Amino acid sequence: METHAGNLKPATNRPIADPAPDQVYETSNSFEIVQRQLDECARFINLDAGAHRLLRTPMFEMTVSIPVTMDDGTTSVFEGYRIQHNMARGPAKGGVRFHPKETIDTVRALATWMTWKCSLLDLPLGGGKGGVVCDPRTLSLSELERLSREYVRAIAPIIGPDRDIPAPDVSTNPQVMAWMMDEYSRIVGKNGCGVVTGKPICVGGSKGRLDATARGGMYTIREAARMLEMDLAGARVAVQGFGNAGSFAARLIRDLFGSTVVAVSDSSGGVYSKTGLDPEAVLQHKQLNRSVCGAMDCDVISNDEIFSLDVDILIVAAMENAITSHNAGDIRARIVAELANGPTTPEADAILIENGVHVIPDFLCSAGGVTVSYFEMVQNYYMYYWDENEVHRRLDQKMTEAYHSVYHASREYGLDMRRAASVLAVERVVEAMRCRGWIH
Repeated sequence: METHAGNLKPATNRPIADPAPDQVYETSNSFEIVQRQLDECARFINLDAGAHRLLRTPMFEMTVSIPVTMDDGTTSVFEGYRIQHNMARGPAKGGVRFHPKETIDTVRALATWMTWKCSLLDLPLGGGKGGVVCDPRTLSLSELERLSREYVRAIAPIIGPDRDIPAPDVSTNPQVMAWMMDEYSRIVGKNGCGVVTGKPICVGGSKGRLDATARGGMYTIREAARMLEMDLAGARVAVQGFGNAGSFAARLIRDLFGSTVVAVSDSSGGVYSKTGLDPEAVLQHKQLNRSVCGAMDCDVISNDEIFSLDVDILIVAAMENAITSHNAGDIRARIVAELANGPTTPEADAILIENGVHVIPDFLCSAGGVTVSYFEMVQNYYMYYWDENEVHRRLDQKMTEAYHSVYHASREYGLDMRRAASVLAVERVVEAMRCRGWIH
């Protein structure tokens, strides 16, 4: 059962549904999708029924009511979550989202994907995730600070450097992490800088963290291009989701590889230029106008049209369920790089596989953020900090190794990249659970 206002109970106390048979409908519920993906993996590796049931459901959940005094003196109450999916390999790790459409099922799915992500990158961490149902765009800076601090006070019993380490996600940033870290330090009565990652550098953050998700994705794109014998210099690229990860990706793929970004989009629509656009100029336009639409002398395109463009690489960097059975068949890119979490439904996956699209799955492609967060944890522990080149070198090594382990597994087992990644990640978590004696 979910719990409220600090009354934590194991999530496994609530009824756990048996693994369902193959479903015949396309769902937008991210938790149902992640469970279906696990069910398929479990059948392939002949996973023990008990281990399967344990992995299908988060181990701990907390639902909290967060009272915040607004600038006008009134009190608003926000609903928040912190979910720990599995910690067999180490303490939980995962971001915190502030989003008006956040749901507990989305957080459950993201926590599960974080377990696979950490396992696949061979990090000594488990999967966690948090969220608050709010629209940060309607909050003043002082209201945002009070919300951040109250959220940490509510979930303080279940977080800590050795238990659960939050990080930035959608609509949270280094400043929010600094407030959360400071509030936790007040609660425990000592400097608790290791309780979160993605902090500003001046309070224990790591160099190279800000663009880590996008940069890690670039390393996997580079390796995929090598396997496909694709020349990235001049490759045409579209970026769906021009937020933090997407805007960094647009700049990095141009600067690192000489690729041409021809289109980007956000929630309001997109822009397209056949000869290529300037990601910095588009970003400046968005910062002033809160949308990419109208940037430069580009053509305006819809959110649907960006999927059907004649490009070599499509980077999906927005929210869940962006690629469905309705638009997967329109994709003409040779590589789809999933910088977002859960952007492709299982039905869309089948279409992409049938069409020969090389998909770099989300919990591989987007793992750069948690990897550098892990680096930040390591630096916090021994209070010695690396320069940016060292962070980039270590990130490149981890992402490259992970990509090739998945690629070789896909060839060995005759699987697509997502299923191969799932097999590797799940088997590592199962091994840890067996070593701990949780299963036999």
